Amino acid sequence: MELEHRFEVPVGVEKAWNSLLDMELVGPCFPGAILDHVEGDDFSGSVKIKLGPIRMTYKGHARIVEKDEATHRAKIEATGNAGGSTSTAAMLVTATATALAPNRTQVDLVTTLSLTGRPAQFGRGVMVDVGNKLIGQFADCVSTKLAGHESGGAELVDVTNPDEVAADYVTPTPAAAAAFGAPGGAAPAAGELDLWSATATPILKRVLPIIAGIVALILVRKLFKRHPDGTE
Repeated sequence: MELEHRFEVPVGVEKAWNSLLDMELVGPCFPGAILDHVEGDDFSGSVKIKLGPIRMTYKGHARIVEKDEATHRAKIEATGNAGGSTSTAAMLVTATATALAPNRTQVDLVTTLSLTGRPAQFGRGVMVDVGNKLIGQFADCVSTKLAGHESGGAELVDVTNPDEVAADYVTPTPAAAAAFGAPGGAAPAAGELDLWSATATPILKRVLPIIAGIVALILVRKLFKRHPDGTE
């Protein structure tokens, strides 16, 4: 799946650009993320996910594979897996910073995401809603770090969903796979990305109209089955 989001930060383009490349600054802004190690353009860490009663910790490796100072455009590849399961995640993020004013910058994020295992069981629409919520939280966190106040969330610009889009663009390399590492002992205290909480509202938005329709149909049928004297 490919998602394109856009948000603004109340700082100049150079500050925004340099901050987006500073993983120690913006990495923790992703809900549930823990940054373990940064060395140059390579960094590793984990993301803790709660899926109902199930808790998973994805450990992985990421690298800034492209940086264009002239266009303020960067590409980041990330791969990871959840210890003790077959669930994997692969992601390619293209970030572009565009100056709108001396103290206002537009950030465009194109995220190509491939998931396997339990999180992949959610439908496309639900994952889009989850992506919107997470990117919105990320945008507000980045804006708060840079300027002391939130950005107002992120706008979903486009969604592309060829089944193979992520596989075509993001394939875990042997080096990245070797960098996964085992989950180890107890996870560090940190925020947890609650996928059920993030998906509950989108799911209810889809299910409630169906339930309401069924209830209405039952009431109509009962109404028409009544006799003139009010009996059925």
